[in-house]
Amino acid sequence: MTTIEASTTLAALIDDRPELAPLLERLELDYCCGGDRSLETACAAAGLDVEATTRELAEFAGDPAPAPWRDLDPGALCDHIESTHHVYLTAALPRLDALVDRVADVHGERHPELNDVQRSFRELRADLEPHLMKEERILFPMIRTLETTDEAAEFHCGSVRNPIGVMLAEHDRAGELLAELRTLTGGWTVPDDGCASYSLLYGGLAELEADTHLHIHKENNILFPAALASEGQTEADHQERHTR
Repeated sequence: MTTIEASTTLAALIDDRPELAPLLERLELDYCCGGDRSLETACAAAGLDVEATTRELAEFAGDPAPAPWRDLDPGALCDHIESTHHVYLTAALPRLDALVDRVADVHGERHPELNDVQRSFRELRADLEPHLMKEERILFPMIRTLETTDEAAEFHCGSVRNPIGVMLAEHDRAGELLAELRTLTGGWTVPDDGCASYSLLYGGLAELEADTHLHIHKENNILFPAALASEGQTEADHQERHTR
């Protein structure tokens, strides 16, 4: 079990203590695209005192309880991601799209930043929906194939490394858009004259950010490295059999 130290990576923190996710979100410590960074490096980039942050994390953490996704094989992790995060996004994105329109229509004159919120959210949705489809129709089937064959798999796009590279780039862009939305909303702060729909929108966007960060973490830091290792081992075994 990973201890909470300055040298601990953010990804290891989340996998060993998933209850820390809300605190890392509040501290704006990126454990998904930046999950391979140590706590010390991440705190330095965020302007946080690493010793104080380490203490806060230790006080917030409960008894160590490893995340259930940590030890899943790649195929099972694909299933988990689809049934958890893809299902969530499929429902949440259209709902938030309608909500951002309603709030911008009513409050946009007094709060012109809502026009930028609307634009950034639309771009995020336009990126995420085809991203999910590419994972479900291309990448995840490739990963499942690697799990079920002893032979070197032949894919139309070559190595699994190629679609993974595309997914990583798209994850980076999703992270940028979520950070932009957080800034535009003042950290999801509803103004004093905000209505119930305003609160629902900002609460929904905060939930979207948290879920997407966890989604990306599971892929960037667990699934993709495991898939690449599986492909490499399959190719090595294939070569060994054919050189005997």
